[in-house]
Amino acid sequence: MGLRERKKAETRAALSWAALRLVVERGLDNVKVEDIAEAAGVSPRTFNNYFSSKGEAIVARHLDRCLRIAEALRERPAEPLWDAITRAVLPQFEPDGAAAAHPVPDARKWTAGVRMMVAEPALQGEMLRAGAIAEVEIAAAIAHRTGTDLEQDLYPHLVASAVMAATNTAMAHHLRTDPPVPVEHLLTDALARIAAGLPTP
Repeated sequence: MGLRERKKAETRAALSWAALRLVVERGLDNVKVEDIAEAAGVSPRTFNNYFSSKGEAIVARHLDRCLRIAEALRERPAEPLWDAITRAVLPQFEPDGAAAAHPVPDARKWTAGVRMMVAEPALQGEMLRAGAIAEVEIAAAIAHRTGTDLEQDLYPHLVASAVMAATNTAMAHHLRTDPPVPVEHLLTDALARIAAGLPTP
């Protein structure tokens, strides 16, 4: 990635993170595009060059993370499929610098704010849209690994749906538990259960 592309990616990430943390702190209706732009140190016009709405900006971090799953899966060496999937998924959900530096020092307050945010119908629609985009890319990566036909075969789409279901369920359960169970632990468990054929507990 060249310098220009890297700066664009950094700006996009900064806007998305600013949108996320402001909405968690204030609530969706109390955050404007102008607030997000100011928090990221750019103009509202720059915001509009990257996102069409604050909802899209909030969900962008999730979309990018899920798209990286597809990229990582394409880069994995030859190995059993569910091993490759697990090793492609888990690094995307490890705490990163931005997540560790969120401005709400009270973890319970942060979690409560995220719970309220993800309950917003407008954001749920954006999450579904992002998930659908990522699922297509993950299916393509799975088709490539398995020698299946993306257009004709059910298998790559079924596996991609299972991967997205595991990530969505792990994130939802993380928010449901008190204290929250780390997402990476839940994902490890979820993917292992799917790989084993979801046997009855």
